[in-house]
Order: sequence, then structure tokens, then C-alpha cells
Amino acid sequence: MNHQQCLLCHDAACTRACGRLDPARMLRRLYFDNEAGALNALAEDNPCRECAGKCETACPLHLPIRDIITSLKPQSGGKKEVDYSCLKTDFCGFELENPFLLSSSVVASTYEMCARAFEAGWAGAAFKTVCLMDIREASPRFSAIKGDNSRIIGFKNIEQLSDHTLEENIAVFRKLKKNYPHKLLLVSFMGRDDREWAYLAAKLTEAGADALEMNFSCPNMTEEHTGSDVGQIPALVERYTRIVREHTHLPIIAKLTPNVTDIRLSAEAAGRGGADGLAAINTIKSLIDVDIDPTDGIYHVAIGGYSGKAVKPIALRFIAELSQDPQLTGQHITAMGGIETWKDALEFIVLGADSVQVTTAVMQYGYRIIDDLREGLAIYLQDHGFRSVRDIENSAIEGIVSTETLDRSFIIYPKFLRERCVGCQRCYLSCLDGGHQAITMKDGHPQLDPGKCVGCHLCVLVYPQQAIVSSNVKVPKKKD
Repeated sequence: MNHQQCLLCHDAACTRACGRLDPARMLRRLYFDNEAGALNALAEDNPCRECAGKCETACPLHLPIRDIITSLKPQSGGKKEVDYSCLKTDFCGFELENPFLLSSSVVASTYEMCARAFEAGWAGAAFKTVCLMDIREASPRFSAIKGDNSRIIGFKNIEQLSDHTLEENIAVFRKLKKNYPHKLLLVSFMGRDDREWAYLAAKLTEAGADALEMNFSCPNMTEEHTGSDVGQIPALVERYTRIVREHTHLPIIAKLTPNVTDIRLSAEAAGRGGADGLAAINTIKSLIDVDIDPTDGIYHVAIGGYSGKAVKPIALRFIAELSQDPQLTGQHITAMGGIETWKDALEFIVLGADSVQVTTAVMQYGYRIIDDLREGLAIYLQDHGFRSVRDIENSAIEGIVSTETLDRSFIIYPKFLRERCVGCQRCYLSCLDGGHQAITMKDGHPQLDPGKCVGCHLCVLVYPQQAIVSSNVKVPKKKD
């Protein structure tokens, strides 16, 4: 068992039982790919080596917490101070203490929720979309695809917009800005026609919002000509953005739908209409759960949105396309789509994101994930000599390789770690039925035939014990 099996308990029993260390915080660091933070917290001292193991007795799963923590090798030189000032950036001129924001959703839908998030360390929030419609939600409205340890891989929802009145939300905005003036209040909103877009823009400007986010992307709307229906038509995106521009002096962000062939068309339209920035991506339109019970004669299926880790590669592609478009130069890009760890956020930033937004991970793990988002990214910047998060923005754009220019002249063979092999033969089976029949079994262990192997790395991906890794050695292909 390892740290991935940790339940990530709130008010964890292991920490309450320890008295010397915060084992729950250490496990959480490891769970969210923040090993550098865990090592720094240990410094040169590892109290778990001489311990009675009260944390393991208290743990509901009796995880080998001491073994997990003692396996870490504390760094020499003692604990170093993490300089969080390197995370400072801005949102269309509004100074941010870090690039991490809550995205427009249930996680930013009340004063109390936003206040707790701000206290936890989030730099701001895109408040759940304000509208003049009568919002009535379905129950239940969430579903998910889960992986190991019930970790959500893909999240499905049919959630709509804020079900509070405009007046109620405006009261929240004023209270938030009074009590948290240095936190970004990005208010998301949606109209049904010219009049509503104009009216809401003016009212929200008066309410004290720092910036406005136009929702052209929600796939769950019950009314026609709203949400992603609009975002798929560049002419409407431009029209409504121009109307809002005429009724506010605040920065305008156009939140784009991924349910298009080319997201740049709507992005450019928003720019022509006067938008100062772009938000992408919202949830991808999908089916929720298919009812396969035939007893009532009806197979019920709901259409909704899909988010979570599973959509991250798609979101990264869209952000890269926006960053590469010369017509969008100067636009603030606030990115979202599957961000759970600081490494996820880093990938978006190096592809051109100026800020990042999170929802699904907060719904699963709580606002506390900001601890490792901030710490992990700050330590990364310090360790690599970057003085500011701005130093890494767009740094990976030139490294994007198209299908046409991909180097296909070499093979990287897999490397078999015999000491880790348990003889399950999963690699053999996958290569036999889904690869190139390059693996045979000898004495219960896999053997590679380099003459048949094409370096596809299917075996690396499917092997459960990490006993097969990449050799990282490029071997030139033989000429035909």
C-alpha cells in the first residue's frame, strides 16, 4: 500500500494521534505530487524512524504511514523557506498573489464558500454564473468515472447557473469586496438577448466586480440560444461582447466552449467585440449515464458536461491554440480543465495561461488543495532559478511538435526491471493482443524481442508494478 490509498481525511485521526508530525499533511503532499514540499517539511529530521506508530493504529485503513514517510530522504542543509512572492502575477491589471482561482461553479456560489477559499489562500474566484433566468436544478445532477482508490477521473454534471436572485448575488459581491478587497472577484454572467447582456453588465459593474466573465460555454442550459449554443456562433460572441463592452469599463473575459472544431474563431470574435481576455475550457458536452435497465421500456439518458483529469489533454490543446494565434496576442488567458496538482497548473502556464481556474478537484478534495498548488509551484520556480511565474509563461509553445514534423527516425525500447516483476504477464498479454508480439515469457518473466519491438510503450503503460520503464535511449531505425 502507498500514499495513493490515503483517504485524505478531514481532521485526520493520524495527525491527532501523532503529536510530533502532521502525517496527514505529509501524505497529502505526496498525493498531490508535491514530494519536494514533503522533503522540505522533513528537512534533516525524520521522527517516524523512532516512533510507536500511533498514527497507523488511528488510521481507518491502518496504512503503513511510517514506512511511507521514512522512505523519503530528507534534504541536506536543513529546511528552506519557501518564497511565495514568486507566484505573484496579475489578471488584466489586477494584482494576484498567485495564479490560482476558483472557476465559475458550485465551489464559488456563496459568500461563505468564497470567504473560506480566500482565507485558505486562493487568489480569487469566478463567481457562479449570474443570470435573470429561473434556474431549477435536477437531482441528482452529478456522476463520475472513477479509477483506483475511487479517485475521480472524469466528472459528469448537469448543473446550470446560480439559483440565487440578482439582488442576492449583488449583496454577496459587495460583502466580498468589502472584506476581501485584494482578492479577485471575477463575476460570470449570462444573458438571453441584447437587453439582458447590457443590463447585467451595468448592474454587475455597479456591484463592485473586478472583472466580468461572459459565459458562452455552459452545455447544460434548458433555454435555447444561451450558453454553448452562443459560443458556437462567432457572430453572436462578437455581438454580445460588443454590447457588454459598451456598458462596462471593467475587463471582460469571454468564456469559450470546447464544443467547436476551431476555438480560435470564437476567441477572435470576442477580441473584435472588445474582450480583454479568454477563459477555456468549460465542460465538454457529453452523455451522463445511460440507463440499461429495460424493465420500464425506456432507456433514460441525460446530456450534460464532462470535466476532470480526463479532459486535461483536450484543454491543453485548446490553450496552446489560443496562445499561438497572433490575432490574440495580449489577451489574458485564464485556463481550466483537469487541474488537480501544481504540475497540472504548470503545464497550462508554460503553454500560455496567465492564470488557472479549478472546480472538479475542489469538489473532490476541498479548498485545501491550494496548499500544494502554491507550495509545489513555488518550490519548482525556486529550484529552477525562476524569479517569477511570469518567467515560464509561454515557454513551451515553441516546443509543440505537429504530427507532420514529429521525428520518426528512432525507437526508444522499454527497459525491464526484473526485481520488480511479479509475473502477472499483463505486459505479454497486451503486447500479444494489442501490440506487436514482441514479448515472450521465460521462467515466468517477460523477454523482449528487439527485432519485433517498435517502441510503442504499451507495456510500460499497462504494467501495474512499474517494472517496465522507458530506457530513454534513442536507437536509430534500420533503413528499409
